[in-house]
Amino acid sequence: MLFFTACNDDFMQQDPIDSMADGTFFTKESDLPLYLDGLYQYYIIGHGRGETNLTDAIKTYLNLTGGGSPIIYSDIFSDNAVYAGTAPDGKLQGTYETPNEAPEYYNAPWEWKRLRKVNYFLNHYQEVATTNPDNLNKWAAEAYFFKAMDYYTKLLALGEVPWLEKELSLEDPELYSIRTPRVELVDNIMKCIDFAVEHTLDNSEPGGRINQDQALFLKAKFCLFEGTFRKYHTELNLQSTASGFLEQSAAAAKLIMDKGRYQLFKDPNVSDSYWQLFVQKDHPTKHGNKETILARVYDGATVGTATPRYWGFNNHTRYPAGAPKGALEEYLCEDGRPIYISGSPGSYELNPLFKGYDGMWEELDNRDPRLTQTICKPGEYASVFDFNAGGKYGIEEVGIIYPAITQATGGGSPTKMYNSTVTGYRFIKHWMPDYANWEDRTLGKQTAHIFRYGELLLIYAEAKAELGTITDDDLNKTVNALRERAGFDFVKYPNAKLSLSNIPADPRLDVIYAEKLDYSVSPILREIRRERRVELMMEGLRYEDLIRWKAGKLFTVQLRGMKMTPEKEALYDGRVDQVNPATGYKETAAPKYQKNINTFVDSEGFIIPWAQAPRVIDGVLPWDDRRYYFPIPLKELQLNPGLIQNPGWKDIVRSN
Repeated sequence: MLFFTACNDDFMQQDPIDSMADGTFFTKESDLPLYLDGLYQYYIIGHGRGETNLTDAIKTYLNLTGGGSPIIYSDIFSDNAVYAGTAPDGKLQGTYETPNEAPEYYNAPWEWKRLRKVNYFLNHYQEVATTNPDNLNKWAAEAYFFKAMDYYTKLLALGEVPWLEKELSLEDPELYSIRTPRVELVDNIMKCIDFAVEHTLDNSEPGGRINQDQALFLKAKFCLFEGTFRKYHTELNLQSTASGFLEQSAAAAKLIMDKGRYQLFKDPNVSDSYWQLFVQKDHPTKHGNKETILARVYDGATVGTATPRYWGFNNHTRYPAGAPKGALEEYLCEDGRPIYISGSPGSYELNPLFKGYDGMWEELDNRDPRLTQTICKPGEYASVFDFNAGGKYGIEEVGIIYPAITQATGGGSPTKMYNSTVTGYRFIKHWMPDYANWEDRTLGKQTAHIFRYGELLLIYAEAKAELGTITDDDLNKTVNALRERAGFDFVKYPNAKLSLSNIPADPRLDVIYAEKLDYSVSPILREIRRERRVELMMEGLRYEDLIRWKAGKLFTVQLRGMKMTPEKEALYDGRVDQVNPATGYKETAAPKYQKNINTFVDSEGFIIPWAQAPRVIDGVLPWDDRRYYFPIPLKELQLNPGLIQNPGWKDIVRSN
């Protein structure tokens, strides 16, 4: 996995600094890549390593995890997913407060161990004996890539933080550094990225050492973040500098696009290439996959991940999540128009292709093909999985399994909570129906796609749209290419192709944006934001998008699950494992719908997530602008009087 199989596994468990005497480790050039090997596990996280579970992931900030797959689980902290339990996580319901101490796990925002390892390298790599000093730059470039990633994370979560150039000891005055102003901090991050772009190798190996394409991707991604953050967070008074970052974002993305090395993954033998991409295992080249730019690849021998097993278990019986109705409503119909094409709240005109919410999941029909490759329609993908007679989780052909609807955690064979979900809409993206990989436990081989070409196309499209320079040719190379790969039929529905002269009306989304945002969104930018949400659903990027767009109030859009129609009510009557007389197929129904116990519906019959949570009123999460940043732990403020707490968060009592 990322060439780790070539290095000693025990070494990767050691601290690259503490396991050596300062100044004695770097004696020859071959020491440098060996040291860097130990850093990859901290920055190229992928689906995690070895034993992972959702409980650990729930403890995290943003997409930064001490356990579980941050790629999959991070959308639980956004409006893309609803997690099980009687109340949402404290960060969503507004009960999270300033912690006394920083979490000790790697990747927490206020965590500096990883950076200390990187700075050690950058302060000592030139000490090695070499006949070609310039050759050392390629190793330094990897370290600068990691340093940029580290500070990108800190900037996203905390805003301004101290910029550190050296590995610190207890005697160093830099321990008491103040927060570096944002402009200076970002300039330093950009210098790290540009060094990596200039000195990394120019190849297209997604699972090898950091290369130039990956550094360019990081530049495009970071510049889009900073450009949009400065544009919409007007309180910074940096709007005038936003376009420069957006231009650099588009330019970096275009450099990769023009190399012609990458393309969207599409298997001509299947109709669900989008879904297939996320269940691949082994190296991307094994599948003819030229979409993945940076991956964590697991060999299943020396290193693996339990993600296939736990994503299966957590969505199947233990910790159900579900997609909210609001996320589904952003998916277009197959003609390229939204589900509502005109009108106003309470009197929308429906797209003729949209079948509405009555009946049995017909709202998933005639839609953007990515919808049913992300949300499981009963009878597809996961339906062959069941507990066998012995109670051991296994595979049994049982026909259709309907998703259990529950807000409770737990479950398993005794309660028959098949395909459990909070909202009735069960995620299928990343679900690997591969029993062998499940039984590999911590040595699963599901590939983690960290940087992929699909996201790069959206970065380019958004940057160009923000600049006001996007063209129809740009849209064909980006949004329309993604739609074509997903399965849109442009011959049958030519208007499904997005163009500057063919931007569909979306009265529902326009009303939401007008109510929740303090700025206007152009129709083309609205469509690109839609495309980003749909294409990148359950890839851990939604929270960052809402933060950089200053769109936190979208968290307050009312959350709903599916509609409990009379047909569904009849289905959820407690039947288990019986043959449907109409079809002759065996059907496994979920437990009796616990409508009066822990799942409530509104007056129209739609499920209300977290119906018993006192801070979630009628499915509406609270929002406070302080949440655009996370707090600095109180102990850090006490140890360093020069630090200033982020606005709105609990601070220490400071003496004059």
